[in-house]
Amino acid sequence: MSQKQKNKQSQAPKPEFIFQRRNYLFMFIGLACMALGFILMSGGGSDDPNVFNPDIYNFRRIRLAPTLVLIGLGIEIYAILLNPHKKKNN
Repeated sequence: MSQKQKNKQSQAPKPEFIFQRRNYLFMFIGLACMALGFILMSGGGSDDPNVFNPDIYNFRRIRLAPTLVLIGLGIEIYAILLNPHKKKNN
């Protein structure tokens, strides 16, 4: 092999992942937030279909759980759009 071919092979760009550790951290936080929202949304049913259970309309299932799911989705979008390669200019 000639010297030029060896230099070209050694200077080949190293493949790099699009997402870095920080992106995956925010993705995990977003998934955990959404999972918590869906867990809070579950339950509240009645075993007997002839008996009405008013617990399905409480604050936790109507306001808190969907808000947590939406916050989790927002965190996921932020994690995807976060650019870990951006350098801070000080």
